[in-house]
Amino acid sequence: MSDKTLTRMDLSEAVFRNVGLSRNESSALVSSVLENISDALVAGEQVKISGFGTFSTRDKNARVGRNPKTGEEAPIPPRRVLTFRPSHLMKDRVVAGNASRKG
Repeated sequence: MSDKTLTRMDLSEAVFRNVGLSRNESSALVSSVLENISDALVAGEQVKISGFGTFSTRDKNARVGRNPKTGEEAPIPPRRVLTFRPSHLMKDRVVAGNASRKG
């Protein structure tokens, strides 16, 4: 597993280099896209990005959990969680990337 992390700044820099917008415009564009994705998820909508994957939320019911150290039971309240399902293209790309690293 890699210690590298792609950040918002990295995305803005990639837009700056590849699209030709100014650094401020690139940053604003990335922020706008991420904000639109977040707003849609908060509203309960799915976000499908072709060739990448689908972000969605789902409701989890309340349940009883257990503290692994003490064995003590604890209630876990109902909650909404974020899920991501990669597209087949993304899965294939990751598998191909793994194969090229082993070589």
